[in-house]
Amino acid sequence: MLGLDRKTRSDDTRADKKNSLVKVGVVALVAGLVGGGAGAAGLTYFMNETETGSTLTSNSTPVKVSDTNVKGSSAATKAFNKTSAAVVSVINLQKQDDSISGYDTLFGQSSSSSSSSGSSSSSLETASEGSGVIYKTSGKYAYIVTNNHVVEDSNALQVLLSDGTKLTAKLIGTDDISDLAVLRVKADKVTDVAEFANSNELKTGETVLAIGSPMGTEYATSVTQGIISATKREVESTDEDGNELGTATVIQTDAAINSGNSGGALINLAGQVVGINSMKLSSTSTSEATVEGMGFAIPSNTVVTIINQLETKGKVERPALGIKMLDLSEVSISDQSSVLDVPSSVTGGVVVMSVVKNTPAAKLGLEKYDVITKIDGKTITDTGDLRDALYAHKLGDTIKVTRYHNGKVQTSEVKLTTKTSDLNS
Repeated sequence: MLGLDRKTRSDDTRADKKNSLVKVGVVALVAGLVGGGAGAAGLTYFMNETETGSTLTSNSTPVKVSDTNVKGSSAATKAFNKTSAAVVSVINLQKQDDSISGYDTLFGQSSSSSSSSGSSSSSLETASEGSGVIYKTSGKYAYIVTNNHVVEDSNALQVLLSDGTKLTAKLIGTDDISDLAVLRVKADKVTDVAEFANSNELKTGETVLAIGSPMGTEYATSVTQGIISATKREVESTDEDGNELGTATVIQTDAAINSGNSGGALINLAGQVVGINSMKLSSTSTSEATVEGMGFAIPSNTVVTIINQLETKGKVERPALGIKMLDLSEVSISDQSSVLDVPSSVTGGVVVMSVVKNTPAAKLGLEKYDVITKIDGKTITDTGDLRDALYAHKLGDTIKVTRYHNGKVQTSEVKLTTKTSDLNS
């Protein structure tokens, strides 16, 4: 009986649906006779939709895309549009040895027996890809700044413009310490150049965009957004073999920077370049923890100083005082008073730990435990400030150095005659 009841209810349901379908169909047909051909079409549409199980009816309204989009662009969009065409992909081409000796060996021939017939050749292949920024056109050439590690060991270089145009690039100069390089391409296909901002005006928390080619040319002209996490962060600079090149002062940002972004632009919301992306700390060797949101960029003021020298000389000659130094903040308060003899009002500076003979520092009369607090009237709070102040000058320039010596403030002038390379030799 239970099974019979289920069958009966099921049959009744089908009968009710069928009757309903017939009634609605009749109504539609009548409407078609009154209104003309549109009614017949409406009946056919209804029947087809019903047969396929759809719930649509003849008077359903299709969804459409709005004809009135919200007008205007965000500040980030405007900044990107202003600068993106000046950001390029840089392709590092290196020689790859192609040899058929393995093929010959398979058939019992030695490589020497086939060498006379040209068994080996050399071809250029893509070894790595990075990013770059077009910053200047002069005459028939355009100039591009990128990272030194992007172009390192290259046998040839290519530049891919934002519109897909590929150009051959010439390497003009490189600098290991700053990790910067300058390239040159023909300017006839270049449409935009980037503008540099004053990186000294950056504020922590300021919004920035990173533009480049993360993971290579397939994702060229990608943009990510973040903030300035720190305006001056001291990091160790190393070469590809892990050898220390010195300490670099960089901008820290949480804008996503991945492999391939190196050499690309970090811009403010005015569309100005505030830094050249150089490094990304993604993990640590001493821990299994993954570190995210820590990208680094070379400040634009540093970039401008370096590229001007690379264009003219192909290398960078940095002036040096000739001292070994220590941040005043690393010295205990008691030692600052008893050993260095500086007043408690002095909260920043650089402590002279030793002086190299025949250098500007020696000529200036700097001595161990002197505390440098200003260069050319600008406050020096740490070793990064001191390097920035020195590297803003060229060999032969004269600077003013303010220091505490035996508890007294002294300001003296000295000519920069020593290069950093002279101290490392």
